[in-house]
Amino acid sequence: MKKKVAFVCVHNSCRSQMAEGWAKKLGSDALEVYSAGTEDYPEVKPGAVEVMEEAGIDMSSHYPKLLTDIPEELDILITMGCNVVCPFVPCSHSEDWGLEDPSGGPIEGFRNTRDIIKGKVEELIKRVKNGDL
Repeated sequence: MKKKVAFVCVHNSCRSQMAEGWAKKLGSDALEVYSAGTEDYPEVKPGAVEVMEEAGIDMSSHYPKLLTDIPEELDILITMGCNVVCPFVPCSHSEDWGLEDPSGGPIEGFRNTRDIIKGKVEELIKRVKNGDL
């Protein structure tokens, strides 16, 4: 049975979107993947879309979602390091990845964040498949 995982950030416009993209590409056999934000935002950051495209992941149809747009109960909740307290979301496991937001910076920052997120998603998938989560 797949684990329901959600990646949550303030705007769901960059880091949580990249995590969703990686998790869907790399862990579709083990994870049911969602992402959401705590505040409304108009679009996914173009830099995030660009660097994920470079990695072969099309996020052109992604759009920011709110917590109310995802399932009320999750198995795993991952916050991205937004320096905010997320509302309570029922889940079996939660952790914060403490990632800097590359928004507003050079494209290299987006690439670096993309690569860090890929490694963290790969580790998460391994933990799920090993039964650790």
